[in-house]
Amino acid sequence: MADVKKIVKESYSKIAKTGRGCSCNASKEDISKQIGYSDSELANVPEANMGLGCGNPTALGEIKQGDTVLDLGSGAGIDCFLASKKVGEKGKVIGVDMTEAMVEKARKNAEKYSYKNVEFRLGEIEALPIEEKSIDVIISNCVINLSPDKEKVFKEARRVLKENGRMYVSDIVLLKELSKEQRKDKKLIAGCVGGALLKEDYLAIIKKAGLKAKILHEDKQISKTQYNGIALESLKLEITLQK
Repeated sequence: MADVKKIVKESYSKIAKTGRGCSCNASKEDISKQIGYSDSELANVPEANMGLGCGNPTALGEIKQGDTVLDLGSGAGIDCFLASKKVGEKGKVIGVDMTEAMVEKARKNAEKYSYKNVEFRLGEIEALPIEEKSIDVIISNCVINLSPDKEKVFKEARRVLKENGRMYVSDIVLLKELSKEQRKDKKLIAGCVGGALLKEDYLAIIKKAGLKAKILHEDKQISKTQYNGIALESLKLEITLQK
């Protein structure tokens, strides 16, 4: 578990410093457009776009004025800044990331573009530095698959969500099991594949954590555009508390 986190942390620290995520031929702008971001959204805070992610969670569901939004694995802050415009002055957005370099970059972006209702905290998504039942909406973009303890992540999400809270997640899930070699490959681990679960196992963990998942969309094309044909997809979910 510690080895996985070390691999992920080292990789994303490097991305924060170089400003480049994907090692594929496409530009980070093209990658972001492919996964659901508009030109205007990308122009909002250009420095926050790392060419990472597998969807646009702020576009999946309703974020209302006055909401308190939490972004799991906030990176350089792109989804937090988009959510900030939706919650308005009376709302608040909190980004949590375990990589110091990413948190530093996000804070600089917030200061440069005068985002007053956005805060970035250093922390792990398996042990959120967030009060219980304080969050209206959780968003997460291609991050939970990086965690070695996904059930703990979803249990933490349940802990911090308000009773009528909701969660919008874009994440990579497998459609076929990986080989042992692929599971150990550092590039695949950092690239959202090596630690990913089979789709049915991912959905089962959400249910086990006391949450209910509704599939909004499944993007299988991302396998060809970003992952060299590996049997996977980007799963877009709306998640609520089990009643």
